[in-house]
Amino acid sequence: MSEIADRRARLRVFVESPRFRYPILVLIFVNAITLGLETSDAVMAVMGGFLTTLDKAILAVFVIELVVRIYAHGWRFFRDPWGLFDFIIVVIALLPASGQFSVLRALRVLRALRLVSGVPRLRRVVEALLRSLPGIGAVAALLLLIFYVFAVMGTKLYAGTFPQWFGTIGESMFSLFQIMTLESWSMGIVRPVMEVHPFAWAFFVPFIIISTFAVLNLFIAIIVDSMQALHEEEDARAAAEAEAAGLEGPHTAAGEIVALRSELRELREMLERRAAQD
Repeated sequence: MSEIADRRARLRVFVESPRFRYPILVLIFVNAITLGLETSDAVMAVMGGFLTTLDKAILAVFVIELVVRIYAHGWRFFRDPWGLFDFIIVVIALLPASGQFSVLRALRVLRALRLVSGVPRLRRVVEALLRSLPGIGAVAALLLLIFYVFAVMGTKLYAGTFPQWFGTIGESMFSLFQIMTLESWSMGIVRPVMEVHPFAWAFFVPFIIISTFAVLNLFIAIIVDSMQALHEEEDARAAAEAEAAGLEGPHTAAGEIVALRSELRELREMLERRAAQD
């Protein structure tokens, strides 16, 4: 048992090493290009057989890679969200893509998403987005409430003269969505309405200020805050691991990060005290 455990431990180190991960990332990138080329009839007429063979060969490598990783990590592989993500992508690629399952051929391009799980920086971005979902949900609820209030007002004010844009609450919300994105909002909707209702600007300008310049920026703020919190947790984890291993010191990367953060905090406090005195 100890020999098997040692073998799996060595294999686990190998599959997590750059020597194993980088070739797989190259194959994922190549596979994404070939899947795009397969959408061209001209390219398929010239090299369709080669692209099909290459696609099957790359898929076989993905299956072998997945089996090796599952053997190396054991059941812990399925507790890792990114490992489970890779497993689902490969399983989808293995499903039959003919007859009533022909729609699954379009899902093969999902293999390109494995670049996300293979590149740590991309993983951090996705993790930050997932962590910000509760805050994004709250902002989305606020935005929906604003849309509903302004849609009711717009329907009551302009349904009689512009039923194509504000005839119902649904049409009003869609028109307001177009205005929020600032796509042809002035010449396409607002100015024609103002030709009939000169004071319509008092309705549209506050809506744009609230929705486009205020609420939408909250989405960006929440995502940025989530990414910053994730980076701070990673720095703290690295410092804790270094300290636990007895590596904490002024000449280690973790120690330098901790010292730099401490100096920045002291500098900020000094500037705030000086500003308060002035």
